[in-house]
Amino acid sequence: MVQVNVTLTETIKKLLEEKKFSTLRDILTTMMPYDIAAVFEEMQDEKMPILFRLLPKELAAETFVEMDEETQEFLIHGFSDSELKEVVDELFVDDAVDLIEEMPANVVKRILRSADKDMRKQINELLKYPEDSAGSIMTTEFISLRPDMTAEMAIKRIRRTGVDKETIYTCYVNDENNKLIGITTVKDLLLANDDDVVRDLMEENVISVHTLDDQEKVAQMFSNYDFLALPVVDNEHRTVGIVTIDDAIDVIQEEATEDIEKMAAVLPSDKPYMKTGVLGIYRKRVPWLLILMLSATFTSMIISSFEGVLAQIIVLSSFIPMITGSGGNAGSQASVSVIRALSLGEIEFKSIFKVLWKELRVSILCGLTLGAANFLKLLFFDLRNYGAKPGEAGSPILIALVVSLTLVGTIIMAKIVGSSLPMLAKKVGFDPAVMANPLITTVCDSLSLLIYFAVATSVLPEI
Repeated sequence: MVQVNVTLTETIKKLLEEKKFSTLRDILTTMMPYDIAAVFEEMQDEKMPILFRLLPKELAAETFVEMDEETQEFLIHGFSDSELKEVVDELFVDDAVDLIEEMPANVVKRILRSADKDMRKQINELLKYPEDSAGSIMTTEFISLRPDMTAEMAIKRIRRTGVDKETIYTCYVNDENNKLIGITTVKDLLLANDDDVVRDLMEENVISVHTLDDQEKVAQMFSNYDFLALPVVDNEHRTVGIVTIDDAIDVIQEEATEDIEKMAAVLPSDKPYMKTGVLGIYRKRVPWLLILMLSATFTSMIISSFEGVLAQIIVLSSFIPMITGSGGNAGSQASVSVIRALSLGEIEFKSIFKVLWKELRVSILCGLTLGAANFLKLLFFDLRNYGAKPGEAGSPILIALVVSLTLVGTIIMAKIVGSSLPMLAKKVGFDPAVMANPLITTVCDSLSLLIYFAVATSVLPEI
C-alpha cells in the first residue's frame, strides 16, 4: 500500500509538472476523499493549491475535511477569499467547527469571514458548548418532521431539504415547540402509503443525549445500540442537533489514543507521531519521567533503611528485581482490566467492593501459584548450592520461604492497589488511565519492598 501511494504521488507530481490537468482531474475524481487527502499530505509544496482547484466542489470539501491541520492551513493560505468561501460553503457545520478549533487566530478570522451569516451563527452556537461534550461534536443539519405530516409530505420535505443535511436516513419528529417526540426512517416512509401519518409510523421511545453529556459516553452509546445517528437535546428536551457515526468513531479513536498515551506516562498529543517534532515529543514525555524518577526515590530510601538486613544475608538482594517486577506486572493487569471496564461503563465507583473482592480472590490464586512455583525453583535451582561457601548465612529453605511468601503478599497487594486506584481516580474526577502502568508499578515497587523486608525479619533468625 505504501509503494502504491508513493507511486501515485510521483505520478501526480509528474502530471502537474507536465500541466496535464484534464488527466489529473480524471484520476482524482475516481479516488476517495481520504486517499486524495493522503496524496496531498505527501506533497506538502506550493503545487497543492493548483491540484486542489482541479477537484469538483463537493469532492474538494470532502477531501479538505480528511486532511490534517497542517495541510489545511497550508491550503487556506494559498486560497483566494472566493476559493475559501466555496470550500466553507460546502462544509457541514460540525466539520467547520472542528476546522476552526484547530486553526490559528488569523486563519479563523478568514474562515468566519468567508462563511455566510447563517453558518456563522451555527458555528458560534456550537463553539459555546464545553470541549468534549455532545454539543461540541454534534451537527445542526438534520431532517426534522412534524407528527401530522403524511408520508408523501415527509418524502417531499426530505427531497427539498436533504441536500444540505449530513444524513437523511434517520428523521426526527418534533412537535410545534421543537421537542423530540419520535424518530422514523426513510425506509419506513418509502414503504408506507402516501396518506399514512408520520405519527403512526414513528418510534416514540427515543434514546437521546444531552448537549452537556460527555462525548465518550455518547460514543459508547453508538457501540451499545448500533446507531447511525443520535439526537442531542437541551434542557427543555428540544432537538438541537445530532451526532453521527463518523463523529463517534473519531471520538473513540481520540479517547483510545489519549488513554494509551496516559497509560504509558506520556502527555496526550493531538498530532500524529511523524508530524510531531523532537522538542514536541520531549515536552510530552519528560514531565512524567521526572515525576516517576522522584517517586522512585522512595524505593531507594526503603532499600537504604534495610541495608543491615541485606548485609547479613546478601543473597536477598538478588531477588528484589523479580519481586518488584512481579508486583508491577500484577498491578498493571488489574489496573488495565478495571480501566477498560470503567471506560465501557461496565462498573462504577459503587461497585468498588465487588471489584476488590473479585480481585482479592484472583490475587490469592495467582499469588499461591507463583509462590509455589518460585519456592521449587529457588530450592532446586537458584539456592541448590547455597550455604556451601563460607559467609553465606541463612537456610536455603527459609530464604526460599521468605521470597515465596513475599511473592504471595506482593501479588495480593498489587492487584488490590491496581484495581482500586483507577476507581478512586474516577471518583475524584481524574482520568483513570493516569493510574495505569507505570505509576502503579512505582507504587507497587515500594510496597513490595516493605513486604519483603517485613517477611525477612520475621522468618529468618539470623536477622
